[in-house]
Amino acid sequence: MPADITSRGKGGVSGTEAGGPPAAQRAAGAARPGRRLKPGSALFLLASIAVSFIAASSAPTPLYAVYQAQWHFSAITTTVVFGVYAIAVLVALLVLGRLSDYLGRRPIILSGVIVQIAALVVLSTAHGVPELLVGRIVQGLAAGIALGAIGAGMLDIDRLRGTTLNAVSMGLGTATGAMVSSLFVQYLPLPTHLIYIVLIAVLAVQAVGVLFTSETVERARGAAHSLVPEIKLPRSVRGAMLASAPVLFAAWALAGFFLALGPVLVGILTGSQSVVYGGLVVLVFAGAACAAVMSLQKAEGRKVMLIGITALVVGVALTVLSVQIGATALFFVGIVVAGIGFGSGFQGGIRTVVPYVQPHERAGVLSIIYVVSYLGFGLPAVIAGYFVVHSGGLIPVERIYGFAVIALALLALIGLVRRRSRGTQAA
Repeated sequence: MPADITSRGKGGVSGTEAGGPPAAQRAAGAARPGRRLKPGSALFLLASIAVSFIAASSAPTPLYAVYQAQWHFSAITTTVVFGVYAIAVLVALLVLGRLSDYLGRRPIILSGVIVQIAALVVLSTAHGVPELLVGRIVQGLAAGIALGAIGAGMLDIDRLRGTTLNAVSMGLGTATGAMVSSLFVQYLPLPTHLIYIVLIAVLAVQAVGVLFTSETVERARGAAHSLVPEIKLPRSVRGAMLASAPVLFAAWALAGFFLALGPVLVGILTGSQSVVYGGLVVLVFAGAACAAVMSLQKAEGRKVMLIGITALVVGVALTVLSVQIGATALFFVGIVVAGIGFGSGFQGGIRTVVPYVQPHERAGVLSIIYVVSYLGFGLPAVIAGYFVVHSGGLIPVERIYGFAVIALALLALIGLVRRRSRGTQAA
């Protein structure tokens, strides 16, 4: 049940502890009896919207090869098209990430869905790189508007399940978006249009569902001030965030590499031009991430983060080795292990931070977590694309990239050990 945050900044009590739903939900329910979704249904709806948003962001991955063949651009352009999405997410998170703490979750989520639909319309009608860039930028803005509010809304309803769903929705959305898109491209007509049309229809239905959810926070003054970009963490969260940031960055940097350049890499390994192989890489990686999140949802946060760090190091090492020796089977084994590292590292990072966050701080802190994650998601991939073109090809860059991810994971391990040595619990 959501935390009672009718008195903002005073911590409140959970709905379970108080014996009923928070005041904001009670008021909404009383105003329109029988017309609001139950908390469990609302939680499922918000998780499904998060999945749709992430699926929409990964859907273009199998299409990059199609666009590249049609419009004749290089790997640099591919990673720039990929990277501008992450930059747009960051801008929106920095400017709008805390807005739902003041205006409410529902209006911000609905606004994000509308902008996402507009982005998909642009992508479905794109005839060149400029339109593709515009679509990805608008798509990033939509994600930045909505993801913090969606994540905070799930935590409002149920902190334990909300934390798990925040993590699992990323992997599930990434997997379904890329794999379904690759199947559409390979076997259905209108390869650069149909997947976007389907996503528009799904999001439209979900937007209607949001209208029937209860608001979980009350409006408060300060919305205009919240638009001023700032990286500000509550003092109680800073130590946990510093310990989690390297593994969050490393995990998402690895995800960004596989989404931007994974299809090309697996094409080199297998010698096949089928886009399904590119979608399969993302599916295996993200599927392993989801499995890790679900199997570790009751484990202690520090343990989850340690598993994530270990799996990232081992998985990346295996993928680097497999590419060097040309072993496709070993590559997919490494992808599975790295996916476990991504899922458990991301979940462990969230679960290290969330226990120290007050209800009225949730959207802002989650936005900062996404800022760190999306910096890792976009920036390293763009740099990698540049060096692929100008420094000897994809395989040498993949090796250096892998070593950098391993170094960041080990840095997170050092931070975790230091926090424990100081007698501070990580979860």
